Amino acid sequence: MGILELLLTAVGLSMDAMAVSICKGFGLRKPTFKNCLVVGIYFGVFQAVMPLLGYWGGTLFHAQIETYDHWIAFGLLVFIGGRMIAGSFHKDSRNGKYRAETNALGAKEMLPLAIATSIDALAVGITFAVLNVRVMPAITLIGATTLLLSMGGVKVGGIFGEKFKTKAEFIGGVILVLIGLKILFDHAGVL
Repeated sequence: MGILELLLTAVGLSMDAMAVSICKGFGLRKPTFKNCLVVGIYFGVFQAVMPLLGYWGGTLFHAQIETYDHWIAFGLLVFIGGRMIAGSFHKDSRNGKYRAETNALGAKEMLPLAIATSIDALAVGITFAVLNVRVMPAITLIGATTLLLSMGGVKVGGIFGEKFKTKAEFIGGVILVLIGLKILFDHAGVL
């Protein structure tokens, strides 16, 4: 597998993480560099670690993971998306403005998102093992690409979040649910 194929793989794997990063940016409104970096690190690290685990696991657990991976990703994304949608309707009693409850960047919020968006990378790692790809350069490229695209996604989401205010968190939640459905339908061969 050449550098161009690896780069295209990295970008492809980063797309879900970037979409979720945009959703996180919606609720942050004016994300700082630190906010962007936190989201980028979560997604970048998980996108790098999952192919490594897939590579090491090889075909040993392939059948078991493949049977449930789409359901895990779907469940996590729908749960978090649903919380964002519900949070978009809560009013802050102090000033009557709608507040975002689910836009924290802590481990409780970010770990499920990072896992959900990186499950497909596990299968890519298995593919790397079959194709004898040099795994360390591959996962470094995947992690770095995801980090950068996710950081940019948070910033873009912040711009649109500021523009659309309370609608942004609702839209972000809907997008997460749709990504979850897409994963489920892709696995079922519907899309």
